Amino acid sequence: MTTETAPTYVFDATADNFEAQVLQKSLQTPVLVDFWAEWCGPCKTLGPILEKLAADYHGAFELAKVDVDKEPQLAGAFQVRSIPTVFLVKDGQLVDGFPGALPEGQIREFLKHHGVEPGTAAEPDAVEAPAPVLDPHEEVMRLRGEVAANAENAELRLELALALLKTGAAQEAEQLLDGLPANLATDDRAQRARSRLEFASLLKDAPPAAVLEASIASNPDDLRARHILGALHIVDGNAEAGLEQFLEMLRRDRTYAEGLPRKALIDAFRVVEDEDLVGRYRRRMSSLLF
Repeated sequence: MTTETAPTYVFDATADNFEAQVLQKSLQTPVLVDFWAEWCGPCKTLGPILEKLAADYHGAFELAKVDVDKEPQLAGAFQVRSIPTVFLVKDGQLVDGFPGALPEGQIREFLKHHGVEPGTAAEPDAVEAPAPVLDPHEEVMRLRGEVAANAENAELRLELALALLKTGAAQEAEQLLDGLPANLATDDRAQRARSRLEFASLLKDAPPAAVLEASIASNPDDLRARHILGALHIVDGNAEAGLEQFLEMLRRDRTYAEGLPRKALIDAFRVVEDEDLVGRYRRRMSSLLF
């Protein structure tokens, strides 16, 4: 039912991609979730309206289409009793919704009520040469000089904290992060840095990898050892091995330590820079959660 009206902002949501493409994406951009079916007459009225609005709003929200015949598990999770039914997901949470085929004007009012206003069309991206790979220690030296000359520039202090983390100077990086103003403390880059610091903090006085591996071999349900070993792999740059330990924690007990397996995976997704690897493990996580 998806058309070419808004190819950039409309996608088919499934149980496999829901965590990454809807819940995680909604942390940055609101997502409308449209539950529909091919045989549903009102769905054929509402669908094109929603897709037109997705195009008109230029990315101010994204539209996730859920075919209830193909995805009954998702329809059940949202307790969908009639179609079409539309939900708005923001900041990882379901915030509101409506049943039935509303006219375009009412849907615009619904979006406005939740702070979703039309955006502007993006200019085509210019083709740029790849950025040169910087030596982390040289980058720290450069940023130290800039911070010394512009001590009030919080953006520079955040950049210095990120560079310090790449050299292993976690304590100094944490001090810089603690001193950031509120608007930067919630920045994606700062949150990514906090995730790195959490992993580094977990490894203080941690046993060697061989000891952790032996503990897991003797007791595969030792989730604390899996958590520490996963963090050790992430910090050492062996991202896939770390993600595998966190995923195994989720498979064995998703409720462990108040949902620690899911949190560990999400923190790792912020830290790992390999987008393909992250995407693969997001899908695997979703398949376990839904």
